[in-house]
Amino acid sequence: MTLNLLGLNRAELTQFLTGLGEKPFRARQLMRWIHQEGVADFSQMTDLSKTARQRLADHAHVEVPALVSEHIAGDGTRKWVLSLGPGNAIETVFIPEAHRGTLCISSQVGCALECSFCSTGQQGFNRNLTTAEIIGQVWWANQALGANHSNERVISNVVLMGMGEPLLNYDAVVMALDILLDDFGYGLSRRRVTLSTSGVIPALDRLGERIPVALAVSLHAPTDELRNQLVPINRKYPLAALMAACRRYLKTAPRDFITFEYVMLAGVNDSDLQARQLIDCVRDIPCKFNLIPFNPFPGSDYRRSSPERISRFRDILMAAGLIVTVRRTRGDDIDAACGQLAGKVVDRSRRHEKREEERI
Repeated sequence: MTLNLLGLNRAELTQFLTGLGEKPFRARQLMRWIHQEGVADFSQMTDLSKTARQRLADHAHVEVPALVSEHIAGDGTRKWVLSLGPGNAIETVFIPEAHRGTLCISSQVGCALECSFCSTGQQGFNRNLTTAEIIGQVWWANQALGANHSNERVISNVVLMGMGEPLLNYDAVVMALDILLDDFGYGLSRRRVTLSTSGVIPALDRLGERIPVALAVSLHAPTDELRNQLVPINRKYPLAALMAACRRYLKTAPRDFITFEYVMLAGVNDSDLQARQLIDCVRDIPCKFNLIPFNPFPGSDYRRSSPERISRFRDILMAAGLIVTVRRTRGDDIDAACGQLAGKVVDRSRRHEKREEERI
């Protein structure tokens, strides 16, 4: 069986190539061909010797997930559904804006956290993605968007906010970050790569020590009582511990603030009192808030907060000196908006069976 080079960072690629009798600098050349030029055929890598190309063909390959379907929204948002084997698929979304292009990538098939307001969380969980499958989403999007090293970068930002909790797939995600940040890979800065987490604290501490990137924390509630219901991992890592971990992360973070994501759920977490509780919760943490209007999905009992309620909630936070944005919903007509990504998941967690048993 040959090795898929798509998921190797430069150190691993160098080790692999020297094992084949090649010079270490070949790793830089190979990374440029694979990640910047989007070339998967070794025979087309013209600055490698014929001997090197043959060795690579004998011992390695470059393989990306297969495309299942592509959807383009009225606002230009694009969603790709990529196959990960029988019954499993992930979703990757590109959001074009005037001065940047953001790619939202997945880290797991489904999600193990079961946040009650998230479509992905309701689908169950199958497995972690490999590094090659994570990077394969970026590789595929670059090809679909016509990007290569010789033209202007189409994807300027990458966010790990798709399907899954990235920090529950720590090793593969960190290796993917290596490739995204490598000048011979995708050459992104730490400020332009954002990892979104619900708060897996031990892995968050490790990330801050190993390869800190911009951080977004899925908060969604100002008290443990409510967050236990909305984001069940809070029962293991409650708010006080999460806020302490955020303070530690800021010591090495590429940005001097944490982004807190907050889905606005009508009558659940959007009252004036809850806005004031939120201010107390984050009082000593440099941060900004991203208020996200809830995006409905089939089977959900939640409703989106009204524009007036969202504005009132925002104004209370801003009056306390916090920076607040309200996320503009993008791609909801193709189910590509925040919280709507579902893909296809062969659920190994038996989540749906357990729910049925609870109803009986």
